[in-house]
Amino acid sequence: MGASPARRGDVHYSWAMEDPNNPGLATLQPLTADLIRVLWSKTYNREGKPDWSHIFPYYHDQIVFEDSIQRIEGIADFKAMCNRLTHRCEQLNMDIHAVVMESNIAFLQWTMTMRFNKYPSTPVFGCTRLTLGEDGRIVHQRDYFDLWGDIFNGIPYFRKSYRKFLRKHFG
Repeated sequence: MGASPARRGDVHYSWAMEDPNNPGLATLQPLTADLIRVLWSKTYNREGKPDWSHIFPYYHDQIVFEDSIQRIEGIADFKAMCNRLTHRCEQLNMDIHAVVMESNIAFLQWTMTMRFNKYPSTPVFGCTRLTLGEDGRIVHQRDYFDLWGDIFNGIPYFRKSYRKFLRKHFG
């Protein structure tokens, strides 16, 4: 199992080149902005159901995932969360608009479109912050999005009163 050093800015990182979940079977390329775009674009395909199997090796066993509604710790719980999302959605797509990386932090700007049974497609606009550990794998992921605003915007009779409420109470 080899590791190759990489230098970004003033910080030194050692990148794990072998898949830690399958030693000797696959090597991992160091995560770059371009590779992140390719991997995440491949995850959310146009056929509907996402497949995370090719990016799970890039997540550390002690991954911490956070978003507006939950905090998940550990790779087993993270994989279970991804599988729940897959099963809840009839279709799930993601358009990656931008990926920026500096040192061990990467940001993705995206639009995720979810389709549930009997409901129209719902776009959710957001961004993700990925923090890489010293071995080059993702140790923390924080997703930022306005879940309620994006979903409420898609409900025809509720949208107008929701927007009126926001203007009245928040300007």
